Amino acid sequence: MSALLEVDGLKKRFGGNEAVSGVSFDVHPGECVVVAGDNGAGKSTVIKMISGVYTPTAGEVRFKGEKLTGKSPEAVRAAGLETIYQDLALADNLDPGLNLYLGREKMRRVMGIPVLDRKTMRNDAAAVMKSLGIALPDPSAAVREMSGGQRQAIAIARAIHWKAQLVIMDEPTAALGVPEQREVMALIERLKTQDVGIILISHNLPDIFAAADRIVVLARGRVAGTRMPSETSDEEIVRLMMGASD
Repeated sequence: MSALLEVDGLKKRFGGNEAVSGVSFDVHPGECVVVAGDNGAGKSTVIKMISGVYTPTAGEVRFKGEKLTGKSPEAVRAAGLETIYQDLALADNLDPGLNLYLGREKMRRVMGIPVLDRKTMRNDAAAVMKSLGIALPDPSAAVREMSGGQRQAIAIARAIHWKAQLVIMDEPTAALGVPEQREVMALIERLKTQDVGIILISHNLPDIFAAADRIVVLARGRVAGTRMPSETSDEEIVRLMMGASD
């Protein structure tokens, strides 16, 4: 199967500091590639180059064979690649439906006056959440009243609703309890069954081994090694994260 995303030789300099150098990997449909590394390893810089926030100093990103390098974040999203950052970019005072359509709200006319079509947006949110195996007790409740796992699910549902074919998830289980962490891992598995490609950014070993089909370890801005979860161990991944290379 052809790669969905190809990251080829990415390099990024900030002044005299080379934050990332020669990072290459690919992601196939229905595959979860975990990009692992300690703080300062270059994980965030890499995903910002993929998502269009940063322009690489060198190297190229291709999505479904088309060059993404140099395109704006909006153009990258339009191509089918969504990034879910740790803050989730949810509006806490709004319900899941309005968050699903945030910035792209559906409208209807009442006596010629345009008003928000809350019912349709809530129904759409419930449908896409159901497709991910998530049931919301009250679809009209504000997001701030929901659990961390439910909030993460809403952010993922928004990406899927807008036809994302590849989702980048930045430390999705940070600050979540163990049951909610399991919910997020189950969501990742469901996304894979829908042939959605996933890049999971993490330095948490249980998350890495629970989610990964492949593990790409970064250390000091470089790829220290690539491993299949079944062919490695916690100890080896930690060793690679600390800077030991193949």
